[in-house]
Amino acid sequence: MRTTIVTALLGAVSLVSSITVPPYTGTIIKGQQFPSLIDVTLEDLSTGLESGLFTSVDLVTAYMDRINEINSTLHLVTELNPDALSIASQADAMRANGTVVGPLHGIPILIKNNIATADAMNNTAGSFSLVGSEVPRDSTMAANLRKAGAVILGKTNLSQWANYRSDNSSNGWSAYGGQTYAAYYPGQDPSGSSSGSGVASSIGLSLAALGTETSGSILSPSDVNNLVGIKPTVGLTSRYLVIPISEHQDTIGPMARTVKDAAYVLQALAGPDQYDNYTSAIPWANDTSAKPDYVAACDYNSLAGKRIGVARNVLEIWGRYTDAPVLDAFEEAVSQIEAAGATIVDANFTAFEAWQEDGNGTLVLQADFLSNLANYLSELTENPYGIENLAEERNFTQSFPAEAYPSRDTAVWDSALEQGWNNTSPKFWPAYQQNLYYGGEGGILGALARTNTSAVLLPTQLSPSIPALVGSPVITVPMGFYPANWTVTMNARGNLVSTGPHVPFGLSFMGAKWSEADLIGFAYAYEQRTRHREEVQPYLVPNIELADVVGAS
Repeated sequence: MRTTIVTALLGAVSLVSSITVPPYTGTIIKGQQFPSLIDVTLEDLSTGLESGLFTSVDLVTAYMDRINEINSTLHLVTELNPDALSIASQADAMRANGTVVGPLHGIPILIKNNIATADAMNNTAGSFSLVGSEVPRDSTMAANLRKAGAVILGKTNLSQWANYRSDNSSNGWSAYGGQTYAAYYPGQDPSGSSSGSGVASSIGLSLAALGTETSGSILSPSDVNNLVGIKPTVGLTSRYLVIPISEHQDTIGPMARTVKDAAYVLQALAGPDQYDNYTSAIPWANDTSAKPDYVAACDYNSLAGKRIGVARNVLEIWGRYTDAPVLDAFEEAVSQIEAAGATIVDANFTAFEAWQEDGNGTLVLQADFLSNLANYLSELTENPYGIENLAEERNFTQSFPAEAYPSRDTAVWDSALEQGWNNTSPKFWPAYQQNLYYGGEGGILGALARTNTSAVLLPTQLSPSIPALVGSPVITVPMGFYPANWTVTMNARGNLVSTGPHVPFGLSFMGAKWSEADLIGFAYAYEQRTRHREEVQPYLVPNIELADVVGAS
C-alpha cells in the first residue's frame, strides 16, 4: 500500500504575524551546546553521531516531528518515508559496528516528488494520475543517496509537472500536494518548481533536499528561500526514473543551507549511469578515480587571481524587470569578489537581445516532453490509469476534479500537442541548434571563452535561462534580502507574495560544462566573506529541536 498525503494527517500550526524572529543560538543535548536544526551543518551532525550525542533514529525522529509541526501551514512535504526510522536504525547499527559508508551515513535528506523510489512512497509530479504508480527500481539519484548512507526522509511538494502544465497556475501548487508557501513572509511565493525542497531546506526539515531543474527550478527556489542551490551540468547527475521535461535540459542537484553541505551531497550524486547515456559525457566517466572532490573545492582563497565576468548587457536588457535592492546588492557583491582577489571584466552574452524574439526554446522543450514523458510512463511496472502519452495525460487532468481544471489550465500541454512533432522529427534538430547558439557562442559559453573568465556573475533572478539552453552549470548563493519597508507585490494569479519585506535573493556563478568544482570554490569564498544567510531569520520556523527528542528518549 502507498502512503497517503502527509498534509491530510498532520496537525495545524498557527500562522504567526511577526516577520522576524531572533536567531536561535542552539540547544543543550546531554549537557553539550549544539546548533539549532535550522543552522546545523553536515559536519555538526557527523560530529554528534560520531560522539554518541544522538543517533540517526533521533535525527530522523526530530526532523519528522518538525515536519509534522509545520506542514499543514506551508504544505511542503507530500509524504514521509514509512521506512525512514528502520533505515536510520540500520545506519546506527552499522556505525556501532565500526562501519560508516561516507559523510552522509545516517543523514536525512528530502527529495522532490518527481524522483522515483522503489519503496512505499509515491512518485507523482504532483498529479493524481501517478498516485499508486510503481517503478522497477530506485531512480539512480535515490540509489546513490542510499549507497552514500543517507536516509531518504520523504518527498517534497513541487509546482505540478515541474511547472510544465499551466500558464495560469502558481509556483509550488500541485493537485496532490496543495499550495506550498515559503517561510520568510506570510503567503510568500516559494518559486518553482522545486518549491517544497527549497522551503524544507530553508527551515531545517532535513540537512538538505534534492531538486530538479530544466530552466530555473533549482536556482529560483534557492534564490527566494535563502539557500545554496547547485544546478549541475546536464549529464553529471543521472535523470533515470526522474519524471522528465527535457532530456537536453533536465538535471538534478542539491539545495542546502551552506555551500559545503551542497558540495557533500553533489559528491554522492554525481557520476556515470548505465541508464542515462548523457552521463557518458562526464570527462571522468571511464575513470571514476578522477572524480573531482567537490568538498575539497571549498577554498576561502579560490577567487584570488581569477578572472570573473559580469554579463552587463543582460543587466541592461533585463534590469528593468529587477528591483533596485537586488541590483544594488549585486554591485556590492561584484566589489566584494574583486576585493577577494578576482579581476572583474565585462562578459556579455552577445546574442541575448536576439534571443528575446526567438521561439526555438519552446519548440525544443515541447518536442522533448512529448517523447520523454511517454518513455517514463513506459518504464512503470504499475500504471494505475494506463496513461501512455501526453494526450492521455491531458484527458485525465481535464476530467479529474482534483486536478483543478480549468481554474489551472493545460495550456503548456495544449501547445505541445498542437505542435505535433517530438524530438525524433527532422524539425527538431534545427530548433535545437538555435538553442545551442543562444546558450553557447552567443551566450554563457561564448562569454567565458572570449573573455578568458572562470565564471560569469548575475543576480540569480536573471541567471537560469541561457545556461539552461546548453546544459551548463550554475550555483546560487544567498546575496541579501528586500528591505524591511519594501512594499508587497503579488504574483500574476494573485495568491502569493512575490516580493515583500525580508524576502531573500541570491547571486549566481555560471560556468563552463563540468566546472562545478571551480564554481563551488568561488561560491564558498563569497559565502564565507559575506554570510548573508544569517542576516534575516524566517518568520515561521519549527519549535521542535533535537534536544526534545534526545531528552525524551
